[in-house]
Amino acid sequence: MATLMNRVHNDELDARLVVVHPLDDAPEEKVDIAALGPMPMTASVRLSLFSLRAYLILMMVLVLYHVLDLAKAFG
Repeated sequence: MATLMNRVHNDELDARLVVVHPLDDAPEEKVDIAALGPMPMTASVRLSLFSLRAYLILMMVLVLYHVLDLAKAFG
């Protein structure tokens, strides 16, 4: 729900707040990713990413097993 403001107080805000559409704004400088280098990781982040990788590999193996079981590949 929109909030109604007193026009006297709103004039003070209009002087400070300017909205610029992104297409009308000047383009910003992009980050040069070649100069960044590797991202530092803590041990907990490294462990989390390793466990995520292990989980995804396990899920792929289970899906492959289920597909082969449906195809009666195990006799």
